[in-house]
Amino acid sequence: MKTIIPYLTTVFLMLSCSAQNPDIVAEGAELTLAAEGFEFTEGPAVAENGDVYFTDQPNDRIIKWTAEDNSVTDWMSPSGRSNGLYFDQNGDLISCADEKNELWRIDGEKNVTVLLDNFQGKKLGGPNDVWVHPNGSMYFTDPFYKRPWWDYEKPEINERRVYYRDQNGNVTIADNDFVMPNGIIGNTAGTVLYVADIGDKKTYKYNIQPNGDLTDRVLFCELGSDGMTLDNQGNVYLTGNGVTVFDASGQQIHHIAVPEKWTANVTFGGPDQNILFITAMDAIYTLEMAVNGIR
Repeated sequence: MKTIIPYLTTVFLMLSCSAQNPDIVAEGAELTLAAEGFEFTEGPAVAENGDVYFTDQPNDRIIKWTAEDNSVTDWMSPSGRSNGLYFDQNGDLISCADEKNELWRIDGEKNVTVLLDNFQGKKLGGPNDVWVHPNGSMYFTDPFYKRPWWDYEKPEINERRVYYRDQNGNVTIADNDFVMPNGIIGNTAGTVLYVADIGDKKTYKYNIQPNGDLTDRVLFCELGSDGMTLDNQGNVYLTGNGVTVFDASGQQIHHIAVPEKWTANVTFGGPDQNILFITAMDAIYTLEMAVNGIR
């Protein structure tokens, strides 16, 4: 896999990334092509040591980016057509396993536990992205994108929803007022949740109640997102056309141009979680930041 960007592309990336907002991007930082040669990268999740696990869904594999030496290696294949990923408090990887529309838990030995394979007896549309609450419960988006490995054309559940799974495994509808929900992320305290409705080009903000209910839904910004993350200043990072950064009030403060047609997802990696890790089409990119990610 190539690890060097041609000179002219490097110059373009330096100008577009480092000059716009020195407050969140490390001084002099360059957007770096970390690896390429995949088919479609998605679902980055940061482990406790700063390594990032991401998916190459068309090739049915989970790949590990090692922060120490900036290397990538296959970690698990087949992977249930894993899409969005997130590490829970026990260090297990929660996966939106798209092959059979399931939610999985994968431990360090790659043993799989199916957490959910239906809702009220009907097949889900296809869990896409998941966020794990500090108490171990989780929220996940359930859009419907027809996959070539499915033998059916229409969803069994017509509504496109966000679901909530509590610590005991009980699953309820958190919200169903979406065109096509996709990206999802919550804050460290577990009190705020962001959900991107990529089908309606909007992102919403909710308050999370102690019982898991989502309340006080407000429009956060007029932009949807495939995947998303937060930093320690409360800024929200949305993907699609590069990476667009909004402050906590919903005002755009920065845009990171990425030389790909689409950016699917984003997280913070590295031991200090100061490396912005971007999945984009057949490649992954990194950018050193002046802010840090959150767990």
